Amino acid sequence: MTPAITLLKKQKITCTIHEYQHDPQTPSYGLEAAEKLGIEPDRVFKTLIATLNTGDLVVAILPVTSQLNLKALAKLAGAKKAEMADTQKAQSATGYLVGGISPIGQKRRLATYLDRSAEQSSTIFVSAGKRGLEVELSPSDLINVTQAQTGLLQQV
Repeated sequence: MTPAITLLKKQKITCTIHEYQHDPQTPSYGLEAAEKLGIEPDRVFKTLIATLNTGDLVVAILPVTSQLNLKALAKLAGAKKAEMADTQKAQSATGYLVGGISPIGQKRRLATYLDRSAEQSSTIFVSAGKRGLEVELSPSDLINVTQAQTGLLQQV
């Protein structure tokens, strides 16, 4: 049981856990999840950790089929600039390994930003805290459990 699943159960959030056999050679964890679970890739969201020019780490959640717009993330977070966080810092702050970072149940609560496209689906999939494990839940429940703000995070 991962910290993400533990927190969802503790808060009695309706969700479904999906497990699949992860291939360590896969080039894209999110696209692998969509393929192995037989779901549209636009419903699978990746969790990325970025560093703002203030030094703060933030979480960006967006579809696996898209690229993160770092300028849009910085603006949404009230900063001038953002860049992808160092892998070690991301893992240390969240308590999860890259490729399995969940936006839920992180070791340190980070400001979280969810791409507004999530609100177009009744449920979306995010990492449940390890590679090969996804959690399906409503975007509103994800927003509530992570205290996320929504906005446009994708490259256009």
